[in-house]
Amino acid sequence: MQAGSSYAALLNGVEPHGGNQDALARRLGCRPDQLLDASASLVPFGPPGWLKRQVAAALSGSALRCYPDREQWELRQGIARAHGLVPAQVLPGNGAAELFTWAARDAATAGCNWLCVPGFADYHRALSTWDAQLSPLPLPLRWQRQPCWSFPSITAGPGEAGALWITNPHNPTGQLWSRSSLEPLLDRFALVVADEAFLSLTPGGEAESLVPLLGRYPNLVVIRSLTKLLAIAGLRLGYALGDPARLQAWQAWRDPWPVNGLAAAAGTAWFANRARADRWTQRVQRWTAREGAWLQQQLASLPGIIPMPSAANYLLIRGECNGEPVSLQPLREALETRHRILLRDCRSFEGLDEPWLRIGYQSRAGNRRIIRAMRQELSAQRR
Repeated sequence: MQAGSSYAALLNGVEPHGGNQDALARRLGCRPDQLLDASASLVPFGPPGWLKRQVAAALSGSALRCYPDREQWELRQGIARAHGLVPAQVLPGNGAAELFTWAARDAATAGCNWLCVPGFADYHRALSTWDAQLSPLPLPLRWQRQPCWSFPSITAGPGEAGALWITNPHNPTGQLWSRSSLEPLLDRFALVVADEAFLSLTPGGEAESLVPLLGRYPNLVVIRSLTKLLAIAGLRLGYALGDPARLQAWQAWRDPWPVNGLAAAAGTAWFANRARADRWTQRVQRWTAREGAWLQQQLASLPGIIPMPSAANYLLIRGECNGEPVSLQPLREALETRHRILLRDCRSFEGLDEPWLRIGYQSRAGNRRIIRAMRQELSAQRR
């Protein structure tokens, strides 16, 4: 299967990302700040105050007037120190999405690209740019709660094991893959792209990171994002960790200034004070654990709603009645139009259809608002 045609078919008119508040506010006839956006999975109490002050200071300095440092030397040094690497193993990017584009160019030459189904549509977008060959890796759509899960086995014929794309924790299922189940795959594939965008928000997640394996596996690239952890989606800041020669090639392919001055200032500030960063990360992980447990319990009490176990700061729900799937699209639309609440339409995830929605955790007040609205609409639908 070629990526270009599959990407268009996958989306079929469905928004491939959450968080498109401006467009939805225009359609609903309200202001963006009147929406409760649970379609994107950002920390609801961010960005940190000290980070806002750093960005404000950068505004009054040279961050707007001067071109950014093309080498991003200070930022790369900070990232490298945080992960026990050298700067040559670090490549900052304009969010993880920009880095997926260059990972896909690399992966397109490695042979077949193995993608989990369901999975994040942006990998398809990136691979379609280079007409890459795809092979689906179906995941079971029912799973039991556990601290972490084993990655499913892959049966690949001769010459098929080219590139493997992993999201950890997985998006959209929220399953945290164990490092022990992932490491054997590094010997089987010419390239492994590990997207760890949500790992720092996940309790116990860092213990399963593949970053410690980078020194032994030049075919491994780990992509991280600060967007979710710091709630800075508007700044666009991610980074790739990998073999220096590979990252140097990616750097040569892209535009000269992919990371703007304000994003670089925010990232440099984040990595400059590890104790402060650790405190924030621990706060976020406590929120993920607390709100995840509460929301799972509340959702399980709603008629026709089956919440799936998740280790991440989001979870999948499916509609079901007497063991048969039921579309949740009327519920999603009612929440948007009558309650100004946005849930993620999962039809952009290959392998998921109308019975599935994804909910990004909010504050307790926001989560209560979601549950109240869902209970009201489900009750009305049953009358």
